[in-house]
Amino acid sequence: MTEILVTLALLIGTIFVFLASVGILRMPDLLTRMQATSKAVTLGLGCLMLAEAMHFGEAGTTVRFITVILFFSLTAPVAAHVIARAAYFMDVRLWRGSVVDELHGSETDRRPDV
Repeated sequence: MTEILVTLALLIGTIFVFLASVGILRMPDLLTRMQATSKAVTLGLGCLMLAEAMHFGEAGTTVRFITVILFFSLTAPVAAHVIARAAYFMDVRLWRGSVVDELHGSETDRRPDV
């Protein structure tokens, strides 16, 4: 039964990491690429680490894998947000199909109007 759960978690994690790589290739601009990859890779890595924790089954190893899951789940979205915000203020252009620009015209928007 454990082997089936491990295989299922590995398969799900691999699919999400693959979808993240497809997102990098298919999305039109930096911000949408970062959004797609940060969400998919976080979930994919979580599933992969969970599968490894179930496979090894030792308390010390499981604690390490869960620590990796928690660390990555807390830091990857924050890092993606900070990088995307820096890119926005460095005037990386949005995709012309973007409908909403919530920062344009706000106090924190120091870019010149174009």
